[in-house]
Amino acid sequence: MVLWGPVLGALLTVIVGCLCLSTLLRHRRPQEPPLDKGFVPWLGHAMAFRKNMFEFLKGMWTKHGDVFTVQLGGQYFTFVMDPLSFGPILKDTQKTLDFIKYAQELVLKVFGYQSMDGDHHMVHSASTKHLMGQGLEDLNKTMLDSLSLVMLGPEGPSLGASSWHEDGLFRFCYSILFKAGFLGLFGYTKDRTQDLQEAEELFTKFRRFDLLFPRFVYSLLGPREWVEVSQLQRLFHQKLSVEQNLEKDGLSNWLGCMLQSLREQGIDSSMQDKFNFMMLWASQGNTGPTCFWVLLFLLKHQDAMKAVKEEATRVLGEVRLEDKKSFVFRLSALKCTPVLDSVMEETLRLRATPTLLRVVQKDFILTMASGQEYQIRRGDKVALFPYLSVHMDPDIHPEPKTFKYNRFLNPDGTRKMDFYKSGKKIHHYNMPWGSGVSICPGRFFALSEMKIFVLLIVMYYDLELVDPDMPVPPIDPRRWGFGTSQPSHEVCFRYRLKPMQ
Repeated sequence: MVLWGPVLGALLTVIVGCLCLSTLLRHRRPQEPPLDKGFVPWLGHAMAFRKNMFEFLKGMWTKHGDVFTVQLGGQYFTFVMDPLSFGPILKDTQKTLDFIKYAQELVLKVFGYQSMDGDHHMVHSASTKHLMGQGLEDLNKTMLDSLSLVMLGPEGPSLGASSWHEDGLFRFCYSILFKAGFLGLFGYTKDRTQDLQEAEELFTKFRRFDLLFPRFVYSLLGPREWVEVSQLQRLFHQKLSVEQNLEKDGLSNWLGCMLQSLREQGIDSSMQDKFNFMMLWASQGNTGPTCFWVLLFLLKHQDAMKAVKEEATRVLGEVRLEDKKSFVFRLSALKCTPVLDSVMEETLRLRATPTLLRVVQKDFILTMASGQEYQIRRGDKVALFPYLSVHMDPDIHPEPKTFKYNRFLNPDGTRKMDFYKSGKKIHHYNMPWGSGVSICPGRFFALSEMKIFVLLIVMYYDLELVDPDMPVPPIDPRRWGFGTSQPSHEVCFRYRLKPMQ
């Protein structure tokens, strides 16, 4: 038995050596995209990519053109930067590109959830049923009640509640949206005060996990941080457990439908707990940060704030809180807000930075819009980064770095959907939700939730920046590629409930 140690060590050395050798020996073949392996064996460009993905890809694009392959940590990623060529990748009629396997590996690592082959279809099916049409209207009502509870408290506002408060705008938005979303999706006990306290404590833990998340995905945590992440995972599995849910009322139909499907498949309760953690993250990880950017852009562009307020008054009327009462809000108004819709779309264009990945199942030929053909190898990954290649393209969006609240409005006030690149109409002109098989199934609910929050703020609150002349903070470079970006620093603001009648 003593001899097994050296034997296994030698075997491991051979395996690792073969893997490294295969990456060292890789060369560009005829018809393949430009290959840039970097100077560090196996790692390639991994460190530069993780340090600032946006700047790295911009440099590679300038150096190599619209298609290039880079080595990142022993894996090869082919980035396609021409949005007119996205179609074959997103439609994938030849079934050569896979998203589901990559997603399964990611959710196992991050949430501990062992995904089944039918989960992707299950989530999309439940979302179609419960996050659209009547199901969405019912959930909007639940979210309005949850937002009222979080923003006004269990007893509602009192006559003396209109004093000014100072806070960080990012924390304010993120905490409110998270707590309301958590309560709206996972239900309540009979003690609303206790529910709010639990939601606040859970947000603190969620925010800590959120801060560690990018380096966790890239396996760059220190020893103590790995321990902390494991502790946080266990805490969320316990707090969101099926057993805990049995003590609450009002579990959302959307979540209940998916859990029922898991039970019917024989999935044990501990794995359902991990599924709940995954769905909490998926539903609440981006709405708060997005609303931060929306309100900040409105505060920095008073013409946009004026237009949104005028539209809100037009569709909701003049509203004022009454003593001990909840918000008055007509949910049907959500379908009549083209100005706010444009503001939301413009904010997402400027601050949503998702990466779309597909794993190549077999060698295939990628045909570009220009007719140029590239051979892509089995086992590589094809990647799109639409923030750089679409959202920031001045041909598609003139002055792309500038916030224009009416960018997605036609002169007659209807939604603008006609955008062009190189004189050709482009289908993928804004991609904050992803696209194709990886499009966010909960996008309609997320958008409704955020619109309700923004309308409540502009209708029922006065708010102002502590420093009106402060510049908009830059994006935290660690968050590139992970949904909605976050600011590099907090923004201080003041707010109050408008005086009651």
